[in-house]
Amino acid sequence: MTQEMAPRLVSVNVGLPREIAWHGKTVRTGIWKSPVKGRVIVRKLNLDGDGQGDLAGHGGLNRAVMVYQLDSYRYWERQLSRNDFSYGQFGENFTVEGLPDAQVCIGDRYRIGTALFEVSQPRVTCYRLGIRMDEPQMAALLVAHHRPGFYFRVLGEGEVGAGDEIVKIAEGPERMNVAEIDALLYLPNHATEQLERALRIPGLSQGWQGSFQALLQNQKSETLEKEKPGPTSPSGPKPAWSGFRQLRVLRINPESASVVSLTLTPADNRPLVAALPGQFIILRIQPKADSPVLLRNYSLSDLPNTDRYRISIKLEANGAASTYLHHQVKPGDLLEVAAPRGEFTLQPGTNPVVLVGAGVGATPVLAMLHSLAQEISPREVWWVFGARSGDEHPFARESYNLIKALPHGRRFIAYSRPGFGDRLGVHFDYAGKITVDVLKKLETPSDADFYLCGPAGFMRDLSAGLVTWGVSEDRIHTEIFGAGKPLTPGVVSQSQARPHPPEGALGPGPKVSFVRSGLNVNWDPKFSSLLDFAEACDVPVRWACRTGVCHTCVCPLIAGTIDYQPEPLELPVPGNLLICCSRPKGDAVIDL
Repeated sequence: MTQEMAPRLVSVNVGLPREIAWHGKTVRTGIWKSPVKGRVIVRKLNLDGDGQGDLAGHGGLNRAVMVYQLDSYRYWERQLSRNDFSYGQFGENFTVEGLPDAQVCIGDRYRIGTALFEVSQPRVTCYRLGIRMDEPQMAALLVAHHRPGFYFRVLGEGEVGAGDEIVKIAEGPERMNVAEIDALLYLPNHATEQLERALRIPGLSQGWQGSFQALLQNQKSETLEKEKPGPTSPSGPKPAWSGFRQLRVLRINPESASVVSLTLTPADNRPLVAALPGQFIILRIQPKADSPVLLRNYSLSDLPNTDRYRISIKLEANGAASTYLHHQVKPGDLLEVAAPRGEFTLQPGTNPVVLVGAGVGATPVLAMLHSLAQEISPREVWWVFGARSGDEHPFARESYNLIKALPHGRRFIAYSRPGFGDRLGVHFDYAGKITVDVLKKLETPSDADFYLCGPAGFMRDLSAGLVTWGVSEDRIHTEIFGAGKPLTPGVVSQSQARPHPPEGALGPGPKVSFVRSGLNVNWDPKFSSLLDFAEACDVPVRWACRTGVCHTCVCPLIAGTIDYQPEPLELPVPGNLLICCSRPKGDAVIDL
């Protein structure tokens, strides 16, 4: 009988970040690692001579040392028909003999040389491994084949070197191995019992704990929502219908000098689905037969119900959509409407609620106020609103009546440019703009949930001020209708260009509409995915793995159908798509 060999450190690999050219971009990455001769000092954050290019996704206390196994090297050589690998090929710091992902458990502790380590999490799926391996699907392959590798956190600094024996000195609780934990996050069937087990492992990194907590919370929400319309999903409530349906304009009401409300009812016998307070709908309109189709988001501004929807539109200078809705639409007209959606929704709880709106940004928070007033919520509720003047103050009487119906309701109105007839202490409470200093003087509770909607600069400054004040970021909720903030890890410079059709001749494919970017453009099959297409159009996007694993790129598919090439490891919920691995089958409307 042969005795099984003890695990050992085969190679120690380090590398400093470098900038490389990739797909017309400059990417900063530390994925290139090379073997080191002699012994190396391991410190809390990394090895001497090593570095990470993107500290948001790599490095830090929980991801100090990346480990990959020699057995997986041999496996991938067979799978990929390659024989050109060298140590550090997979971006690892430690190439090891032994320690397979299917046996090593989160929380296991090992001594190597004079240093002490703890297994903290599996490898993070990352497109840069695909660059290093010259195999774009590599991040997805590691997950699908259950060979991700893992990270060590450094419990005790020391020296290590190739040839050192790896000695296990403690086992982690729950005995959940690396491959199991990796699959629990990235593959389908997130079993509740397994999620709860994973969350009982103190050694699991905070990032993975947060992801599992979110999955668990979503599962609980889905269970509760089965008795209600509009069940929730990991990326927000599911839409009540796909595509667009016709709703009839029941009435039109002026709300201020520049805002009108349209009340919409079903054009057929099908009832509507009550939206969640704070959600929006999308209108598809064509002001003239020969004019382009316009897609616009409008928050629902009334109490959620199944009989009608109310939207409120500000007349914008040179705004084609708002001009049409203000001056051409009449009661009885039909409008094409996509189902309510959006993640900016009132969260249940008992803590105080501060609803802060500016201008027409009052609409989603007004729907929240309606909901709180209907249930006569015992929560402390603040209605804080800013307008230029009384003429530009929509819903003044309506919001006053709603806040008065609440047992712990407070109201504060600020006018930045009060009009001749606006009386301080009667029509408004403060001359100026709403800032964090104003909220502090009002003694709004810092442990409240803050819901903010208004101009982008207003929300940016107020959000930053609230964080500085000490408000937890997870209690600050904002709604932005323009293009979102991009997430492009490792990319050195971002284009500042406005969204535009891609360079060159018009594509021959179906029309792709990017709603938030206001762009309608024909698909060109020369692009490998909708993500590549969006990037060529300078549409702001969010992504990480680019292989259909991490779901960072998930976004709402308002209308149309798509194909996946390749098929993602886990499909998004209906009504959403992964842009990193999808292509349109026909005309598509995407909320980007």
